[in-house]
Amino acid sequence: MTGSIVWSLVLAIHLLCMTYWIGGSIYSALVVRSTVGLLDPGPRASVLLQNYTRFFKGLWQVVPFSLVSGWALVIHEGGFGAVNWTINAMQLIGIAMAIVFITTARGPFLRARRALRPQAAIFDTLRNRTVLMAGLGLLNILIAAMAHGM
Repeated sequence: MTGSIVWSLVLAIHLLCMTYWIGGSIYSALVVRSTVGLLDPGPRASVLLQNYTRFFKGLWQVVPFSLVSGWALVIHEGGFGAVNWTINAMQLIGIAMAIVFITTARGPFLRARRALRPQAAIFDTLRNRTVLMAGLGLLNILIAAMAHGM
C-alpha cells in the first residue's frame, strides 16, 4: 500500500511538472504574446521579458523534476526495455523539449535580457521556441493517451 502511494505521488509530481511546462508554453506563446500586441513597443518588450523571466525561472525547477520523475517511473516499471514504446517515445520527446528549453534560455533569452532595448525579432525567436516546446508537449500528451489504451 505504501509503495503505491509513493508512486502515485511521483506520477502526480510528473504530471504537475508537465502541466506547468506545456500549459505555460501554450499560455506564453498564444495568450501573452497576443495580449501585449496592444501595447507600445517599449512596454511590450518589458512585459514580454518579464513573462519569459518568470516562466523560465519556473522551468529551471520543473524540467529536472519532470525528467527525473519520468525516469523513476520507468525504472519502477522495469526499465526502458520493459516499458511500451510509447513510454520511450515520451522520454525522447521530453529530452528534446529540455534541449529546446536550455538552448533557448541560454541563447536568445539571455541576449534579450542583456540588451538595452531588445528588438522584436528576439521575441519572435523566443515565441517560436516556446511554440516548439508546446507542440512537442502536445505530441507527448497524444502519445500518453495512446499508451493508456494499450
